[in-house]
Amino acid sequence: MLAKIKIKLVKSVIGRPENHKRTVEALGLRKIGQVVEKEDTPQIRGMIAKVNYMVEVIE
Repeated sequence: MLAKIKIKLVKSVIGRPENHKRTVEALGLRKIGQVVEKEDTPQIRGMIAKVNYMVEVIE
């Protein structure tokens, strides 16, 4: 069983690079303040690292 990781969108995607917007969308985030729970995989960690200025990891 993989660990779960909670990701929260804390900044708007408006005016961000298109690939960053798509990364946030791929994480399942739509609104600021929204929290999603994902499997803690290297792929998900990489996506978080790419848009780390817009998201927050809740341990």
